[in-house]
Amino acid sequence: MDLLRACRGAWDTPDRSGDPVDLHDHGLQTAALLRRSHPADKELQVAGLVHDLGHLLFPGDDAGHADHAAEALRPLLGDRVARLVRLHVPAKRYLAAVEPARALSPQSALTLRAQGGVMGADEVRAFAADPEAEAAVTLRQADDAGKVPGLDAGVMEDWRPVLERVAAGAYARTP
Repeated sequence: MDLLRACRGAWDTPDRSGDPVDLHDHGLQTAALLRRSHPADKELQVAGLVHDLGHLLFPGDDAGHADHAAEALRPLLGDRVARLVRLHVPAKRYLAAVEPARALSPQSALTLRAQGGVMGADEVRAFAADPEAEAAVTLRQADDAGKVPGLDAGVMEDWRPVLERVAAGAYARTP
C-alpha cells in the first residue's frame, strides 16, 4: 500500500511530459475499468492497479518498466498478476499490429518504438497463442482508457481487501 500511495505525484516520465495523470490516478482508473468489465477477475483488476509500478521503481525506463514491475510484484501478488503486468506492453504492440487505426495516447505512441514497435506476423501469432493474451489485451485497453484528468476512480485504500485476497491466494499457491 505504501508503494501504491507513493504513486501520487509520480509520473510515467521523470519530466512529467507523458500521460496527463499521475501513476496513482492512472492505476486507480485502470483498475476501476477492469472491475466494471470483469468483476469476478480480481487478479486482472489488481494487475490494472499495479501495472505501471515499474515507472516508479525505475524512472525513465519505458522499455523495461513492465518487466521491472512484474519481477517486483511476483513474490507478493503471484504469477498471474506478474504475467499480466509483464504482458501489458506486448499487448500494446499486438494491438498496434492487429488494429493499426487504433489510437494511442501521445506518450504510448512515443514509447511504442522503444518497446519493440508494432509486432510482426510471427510475434502476433505467438502472442495470440498465449493463454493470457485475452486478459492482457483487456488490461491494455483499460490502461489506454485510464488516463482521464480529474476522473474520480475511488481511493487507494478501497483496494486493500482485494490486494490482501490476491496476495493470500498467491501465498497459498507458493510451494
